[in-house]
Amino acid sequence: MFPPKASDIAPGMDIMMARRDLLVAVAAGAAMAMISPRSVASTPPPAAKNVVLLHGLFADGSCWLDVIPELQSAGLNVTSVQNPLTTLPDAVASAHKVLDRQDGPTVLVGHSFSGMIVTEAGVHPNVSALVYVAARAPDAGEDYAALAKKYPAPPAASGIVFDGDEGRLRESAFLHDFAGDLPEHRAEVLYAVQEPFNKALLSGRTTVAAWRSKPSFYAVSTEDRTINPDLERFMAKRMGAKTIELKSSHLSMISHSEEISRLILEAAGMGSNSG
Repeated sequence: MFPPKASDIAPGMDIMMARRDLLVAVAAGAAMAMISPRSVASTPPPAAKNVVLLHGLFADGSCWLDVIPELQSAGLNVTSVQNPLTTLPDAVASAHKVLDRQDGPTVLVGHSFSGMIVTEAGVHPNVSALVYVAARAPDAGEDYAALAKKYPAPPAASGIVFDGDEGRLRESAFLHDFAGDLPEHRAEVLYAVQEPFNKALLSGRTTVAAWRSKPSFYAVSTEDRTINPDLERFMAKRMGAKTIELKSSHLSMISHSEEISRLILEAAGMGSNSG
């Protein structure tokens, strides 16, 4: 059969065809909407060989020292990145370099600010799953600062001090609002290695949201005084993440290292609920 000529189309049929096309487009859009973060999150993560750990503000890669042995003893190759705290593009580029070196599926883990890096760099083809530990989890192009302002400001926010463009957390805020459930001597050691950050880092926005296409996991710190726990819950729910809640300060990977390790192992396809 040949397609009908324009002259053969009955009056009004072109309108009907246009309506049909519109309905098809609406149906297609609805189908895409059904492929939600929740449906992605319900998909068991593939077995991973590697874990890449990212640190946030006021810290460095040593904040993962309690988790690393647990992951290594499970047979995983682990890299704790000393990601730069200069600009978001710099931090993402650093993460990409490490992800490029991974041989096979990799779980990308971020604490605190580095959730921004996870959200952007997590679309890397080697990344098989994402883990957010009391971390920022913005949507693509979202103004995280504006989102955070919808919730009461956490106490640590008033403890940030700047020397020009270089920021850090003052000692009292670090010990009580950042590392509040750690032994004081451990918190003081962490304060001594605190990495300053550049103010420009805070203005960066993600261009993608990897949690929309990768299985995601989230650990909420219910006693967090650095990121509002209700904000953490909102972000975890929005991404449809497998979520655990820990009665912890912001540094749950230290005070609750076993639980955080188990969550990462689950994201690596090695947990009891992953298959």
